[in-house]
Amino acid sequence: MGNAKKARTRNCYWFAFHLALQLVFGEQAFAQIRYSVPEEVKDGTVVGNVAKDLGLDISSLTDRRFRVVSGTNDHFEIDIRQSDEDKIPFLVLKKSLDREQRSKHSLMVTAVDGGKPPRSGALNVSVIVLDINDNRPIFSQEIYEITIQENVPVGTTIFQMNATDPDEDTNGEIEYSLGKTLRRKVYDIFELDKLTGKITVKGAVNYEDNDVYKLDVEASDKGTPPLTGECRLTIKIKDVNDNPPEIEITSLSNTVSEDSKPGTVISLLSVTDKDSGVNGKNILSLISEGPFELKPSYKENIYSVVTKGLLDREQVSHYEITIKATDCGEPPLSTFKTFNIRISDVNDNSPQFSQNPLHFYLSENNVAGASIFSVSATDKDVNDNAAIAYHIVREGSQNDILSFLNVNSENGHITALKSFDFETLKTFQFQVVATDSGAPSLSSNVTVNVFILDQNDNAPVILYPLSSNGSAEGEVTDHSLFGLDRYTGQIRTLRSFTETDEAEHKLVILVKDNGNVSLSATATVIVKLVEPKEAFAASDVKSPYRSVKKSTERSCAMAVVHA
Repeated sequence: MGNAKKARTRNCYWFAFHLALQLVFGEQAFAQIRYSVPEEVKDGTVVGNVAKDLGLDISSLTDRRFRVVSGTNDHFEIDIRQSDEDKIPFLVLKKSLDREQRSKHSLMVTAVDGGKPPRSGALNVSVIVLDINDNRPIFSQEIYEITIQENVPVGTTIFQMNATDPDEDTNGEIEYSLGKTLRRKVYDIFELDKLTGKITVKGAVNYEDNDVYKLDVEASDKGTPPLTGECRLTIKIKDVNDNPPEIEITSLSNTVSEDSKPGTVISLLSVTDKDSGVNGKNILSLISEGPFELKPSYKENIYSVVTKGLLDREQVSHYEITIKATDCGEPPLSTFKTFNIRISDVNDNSPQFSQNPLHFYLSENNVAGASIFSVSATDKDVNDNAAIAYHIVREGSQNDILSFLNVNSENGHITALKSFDFETLKTFQFQVVATDSGAPSLSSNVTVNVFILDQNDNAPVILYPLSSNGSAEGEVTDHSLFGLDRYTGQIRTLRSFTETDEAEHKLVILVKDNGNVSLSATATVIVKLVEPKEAFAASDVKSPYRSVKKSTERSCAMAVVHA
């Protein structure tokens, strides 16, 4: 304590002596004092007790005036405060400090006496401004905007965040983070390095999922308490042609009537593309053949498939339509869509017979009630439009014959209700009508010509000479006297008659037909030998008896048998 008191006493003497020297000799002597002041101190705060810090006796400073004569005296001033009988000079802050604007202040303090002329002394004072965490990190922009392509590889650095903090040491050390209010998907796609501020791709970037991302980025210092600055990074995704067009059939009639007029709408379809710009612009075409075409709607990307010609189910009953959609990207991507159209039938075809007229040959003596033949027609239509019913036209001169005919309406089998006889009816004609079951129904006729075929069902009948009611008696003549032509029925003598020949000859003639099972008849001819005059008269008599002149020569025709 004693040493300290002695030291202060020496300092006071030294200061007094120093000032005295300056005041007496007018020479300046300098001392140096350094102060450290936190930048957050308020106006009026005492920075330092000049006399105390120099170790001077305050009693020696009586009647001295202190002031700051150079340096940043806007911030500091000397405040002489009365303490009992002593005046104590204090260095006082009169204006707030900002370390980031100026971290050190150099002052010159002078002491002036009250003599005439006044004498003065000077003191250099250095004020170091200590940093506090009064500045938050600042980004150069409040909003950043970048553009990246979709499908950018994972791990690619897309941006470097950069914030500055004018504070020093830990107050100026910055860490980066993403805002807490962002969607979870943002964290799945992007990653922010908290130390470097680099933003890298963490997951798949797909324009079709989202074409823009807005990231709130925070920069925090390590002061106590930490301060935070914010900015927004807008990431726009540039579309890449990575999606083919999609074709959707919004309405479809699987069945179209064959009588539909050109321009009939078959189906409506829409085309979409998740890409944008030219990548999402599509061109549609119909690549399958058929009487159809594509027509655009007044709405964008809406098309209709319409008929451009007449339909005919009988030629083509089914169409497979393929639509191709191609976008305008580079390279272009295409999609194909196929659907089926069935053509429904209308009754536009009448039944048709394979030929007209039809000719049928029917053996006589057919079994009554049995099918004798059948007619058949075809119809190119289907279902009821092709269901055919048959009936006979019962008109005309042969209606009495047709009354004995019947046709099965379903299968066209024709039956005869009676047996026909070739000898009484050799041919007849009628018409059959085939009618479909469409609405309205269509029909066609066929003419049927029936020819009755003869069967060997009649034995020969002797027409000449006529037989009498009685029967002839006698023996059959020797065959050596008479001969018979088998085709003409002419009876001839084979030799001349002699006196020894019988006066009466009995000839039995057998007549046969040529049927598969031949039938026959017999005729008996009596030949009498008479004188020439008697023979002439007898020849006019129509009886089984024939007269022959005795002078008849050999091979003379004497009679003809007709059957």
